[in-house]
Amino acid sequence: MKTLTLTGLSTPVARLGLGCMGMSEFYGSSDDAQSLKVMAGAVELGVTLFDTADMYGEGRNEELVGQFLKTRRDAVTLATKCGIIRNNEPAARSIDTSPDYIKAACDASLKRLGVEVIDLYYLHRLDGVTPIEDSMGALADLAKAGKIRAAGLSEVSASTLRRAHAVFPVSALQSEYSLTTRDPETNGTLEACREIGAAFVAYSPLGRGLLAGAFRSPDDLEDGDLRKMAYFPRFQGDNLAANVALADLIAQMASDRGVTPAQLALAWLLSKDGVLPIPGTRKIERLEENARALEIELSAADIQALEAATPPDAVKGTRYAEGGMAVLSR
Repeated sequence: MKTLTLTGLSTPVARLGLGCMGMSEFYGSSDDAQSLKVMAGAVELGVTLFDTADMYGEGRNEELVGQFLKTRRDAVTLATKCGIIRNNEPAARSIDTSPDYIKAACDASLKRLGVEVIDLYYLHRLDGVTPIEDSMGALADLAKAGKIRAAGLSEVSASTLRRAHAVFPVSALQSEYSLTTRDPETNGTLEACREIGAAFVAYSPLGRGLLAGAFRSPDDLEDGDLRKMAYFPRFQGDNLAANVALADLIAQMASDRGVTPAQLALAWLLSKDGVLPIPGTRKIERLEENARALEIELSAADIQALEAATPPDAVKGTRYAEGGMAVLSR
């Protein structure tokens, strides 16, 4: 398994991680027993970085991951996040990254996860009020107290990333990055990560299932799946039709190479230095399919062809609805 070393962690992590969010919420029904099997399968395949957050399932996802960690803590590099506060409805939330809240949230996550230390602790979003220097000071205090080993940020600007790193090392920046979300290439965050030596952790590397061919219309999704709602404009009406056509183009390119669309999309990300995709899944067969992306070596011509087919402005619709977009890149 190819690995990547993160600042503050003594054990390298596999270049492909496991996103656990969908095991508890947002993408339709879930099965805890099946999800635990997927986690076990991930470890057997050499996948080591497990990603969760306190807001996924309103704490249930951390509890589920914690259940698995009871027997395999030594095999997992554990990442979780704080800062987003749920307000009853799945898409309703507020943000708090004040030092007091960060410290209280960390204690609550440690309890739900059933561990003594979190390997990588992210600020999930920034509240736009608390100076990043104060928030990073709280993470530094948690590290001194032995509650976390390394700190990360999610969806922040390049300038904020640099300011944060000046206070306490930022080991990873987590943002959406895929063939249909190429913003990190144009907003400076990829460059800033390389400058400070932080890993770039790519969430939704398969475009929330679009690039894996998981669905073609809202009718293919379960009731309650957030992708059926206005919260994700890319999956609504004409936007979805245009984006499915883009996914079909990538699928044809994958077929020409004898791989699956998901494998090609992941291989493209894996070709980028310092980028660590964390695809999520609730199915063993998808897990195994994703892991085989590590075996694919793309040529410079392959990469050029993929990027020419999916320019940054090719996808239709914003990543989130207006409220979600407003808190990005602070």
